[in-house]
Amino acid sequence: MSINSDQDIVTARQRGRALATELGFSTGDATLIATAISELARNIVSYARKGEIALKMVNSSSRQGVLIIASDSGPGIRDIRQAMRDGFSTSGSLGLGLPGVRRLMDEFEITSEPGRGTMVTVKKWKQ
Repeated sequence: MSINSDQDIVTARQRGRALATELGFSTGDATLIATAISELARNIVSYARKGEIALKMVNSSSRQGVLIIASDSGPGIRDIRQAMRDGFSTSGSLGLGLPGVRRLMDEFEITSEPGRGTMVTVKKWKQ
């Protein structure tokens, strides 16, 4: 789904919660998934202005989960390690977005190239 506005953030969050609920995630885990989506979508709107969030059910040999891919063609992140530190922000926010998403999810991967954009891929597995 396209992320271009605050309303898109709300829609993405709702779709993520609905998918998690449909897959049988606990209410708490569905909230964590929705929160992670909200943070990723907020970063897209704040830094890149537009991008996409993809949601997908994933299966491994013994478990089921949700895959979230947030991507944009924005300015990119110059120093990923610094961006992953709690409290770091280039926008004056609290700097909890990416580090918070990493804590909320079971798997976290980020790639970014200055001037080319950013992709964050996360998974949450059903307990």
